[in-house]
Amino acid sequence: MSGPAQVIRPPNTLRLKVGGGFGGVDAKAIAKAEEALQAMSSQFAQWLQDEIEKLDKAQADIRDKGYNTETAEALYFRAHDLKGLGTTYQYPLVTRLAGSLCKLMDAPEKRMAAPIVLVDAHIDAIRAVVRDKIQTDDHPVGQTLAETLEARVAEHAA
Repeated sequence: MSGPAQVIRPPNTLRLKVGGGFGGVDAKAIAKAEEALQAMSSQFAQWLQDEIEKLDKAQADIRDKGYNTETAEALYFRAHDLKGLGTTYQYPLVTRLAGSLCKLMDAPEKRMAAPIVLVDAHIDAIRAVVRDKIQTDDHPVGQTLAETLEARVAEHAA
């Protein structure tokens, strides 16, 4: 038999690494970040349009070069960027639609199995909501687009 067990508890240095106590949110830093974001908000429309143009190019590359691992991956990364930026640019519906497209293509093997018609439908929907300034799914058209595309992605996954 072995001797008595000894429990060794390493020190928790996480608190030191993150700068002190947990829950101590610096309200001034948050307010400053919100002010900076508000100051940039006049540029959001142009930045979102720039992202749409990158998405359009990825779609055009698929038409020109075919749907292959390279073009599918490029499209996925454009959708992933829009998923992250849509809400920041005051278009949470773009985030939702791009998220649905990402779900359709989120793994390399899924990308190649994604029906191009469904991929194109997502891109067309994103382009349409930005063009028509449909920012949220509170809008009946936005809600219908999002729900329909998400349902088709779920059907494809099943």
